[in-house]
This record gives sequence, C-alpha cells and structure tokens, in this order.
Amino acid sequence: MHKLALGITAMNRFLFEAAKWLVLAIAALMLYEVISRYSFASPTSWAPELATLLFGPFFLLGGPYLLHSGGHVSVDLLTDRLQGTTKKAFIVAEIILAVAFGGILFWFAYPLAVDSFNYRETSFTSWNPQIWPSKAVLPLAMALLIMQSFAELVFVFLEEEAKR
Repeated sequence: MHKLALGITAMNRFLFEAAKWLVLAIAALMLYEVISRYSFASPTSWAPELATLLFGPFFLLGGPYLLHSGGHVSVDLLTDRLQGTTKKAFIVAEIILAVAFGGILFWFAYPLAVDSFNYRETSFTSWNPQIWPSKAVLPLAMALLIMQSFAELVFVFLEEEAKR
C-alpha cells in the first residue's frame, strides 16, 4: 500500500509541476492581447478566451498535490494543539471531508464532461473552440484528489505503525 500511495503522490506532483507552467502561458497570452489591443488597435478574440480555458487546468491539477504538501488554506488552530490519537482522528476526518468534496464534484462534473465531449460542445463565441477538454479536467482532478486522499490515509496509518 505504501508504494501505491507513493506512486499516486508522485503522479500528482508531476501534474502539479506541469500545470504550474500554464500560468506563464496565460500571462503571455494576456500580454499579447494587451499589446495587440493598445499598440496596434487590433484586439484578438481568441487570447482572452484561451487564457480562461487554460486557467481551469492550472487551478485544478495543482489541488491533489497541494493536499499532500499542506499547501491549501487551513485553520490549524485546533489541530496544532492536539496530540496523539485525537490529532490523528482530526486528520482522518479532514481526509474524509476531502473525499466527500471530491466525490460530490466528480458525481456532478463527470456527466457534464461526457455530454460536452459527445456533443462536441463549443464556446459559441467568434473563435468558437471546443471546450470539452477544459470541462474534462474537473472530474479528472477530483478523481486525482480522491486518490491522493486515500494515499494520505495510508501515510497517516503507516506513520502510526512506525511509532509502535
């Protein structure tokens, strides 16, 4: 189980490392748009929309690894003061909440992503790109979040066994 948990974490770290570079693409697109609009009086119809479509994967693919690294915003006022079994119980409860959150979002997002793919949904703008790839990222990210949550459970319980 430990190797599987390490593998899940490594995969999520890889996706996090890849997705973080999307912010540079988004910044470059917006810079291009600003220069086109104000220097050449020739705004693009596609650059702001592409930046918006890239922001979803940038934001969502980092989440599962941030769960592992503790990078999410959290209120640790209570858990920092706890010790031993009580602290582990709070950590397990947090992980269960993460699984519930990911499961609910997956449950509702997956059919929307499948329908978007089947219908070849577009944005209905002048550029009109297909948007199913962006919609598919949400259920993928939630599946990765659920997998990482189970990996975190393994880490919590293996840490407990290592202390014995």
